[in-house]
Amino acid sequence: MRADWEIERKFVVTYLPEGLLETRKPVVIRQGYIVALGDRHIRITDEDGNYTMTVEQGVGLKRLDTEISISAEQFNNLWPLTQHMRVEKKRYRIGFFGHKLLLDVFTGHLDPLILVEVAFDNEVHSRQFLPPDFAELEVTHRREYQNVHLARTGLPDALAMANAY
Repeated sequence: MRADWEIERKFVVTYLPEGLLETRKPVVIRQGYIVALGDRHIRITDEDGNYTMTVEQGVGLKRLDTEISISAEQFNNLWPLTQHMRVEKKRYRIGFFGHKLLLDVFTGHLDPLILVEVAFDNEVHSRQFLPPDFAELEVTHRREYQNVHLARTGLPDALAMANAY
């Protein structure tokens, strides 16, 4: 079992620079939420065949994640409990001036949403970070862009309306 404080910022990707993803191989991720009460969530994740269960406490810049490995069988037994509370995405890892960007291209009911997350070792470093040009809109503190809310309610209203045109 691993319990870690996560300090991360999240941004909406407004465009993809030409060629950014062409030479990178994505990792396919399926996440499902078993319980989502307030700022505490229990989710299961299949990240390209690596299965985990995570208790997440808090939202925004800093939160506590406690994670355990589970078997494929356990994941498959729990997966039906996550119906209507799921997120599926392709994750690309991109180096950026000493930082690792996690660029998530959402699929299914969250297409065409693309988010980028950046993790930090402390809050000072998080405040000093300047995001890439293609990720101008910060949504770290906006609940509608947290994975649990995306899983439960779908695309945020502003993004859904933009796609209607």
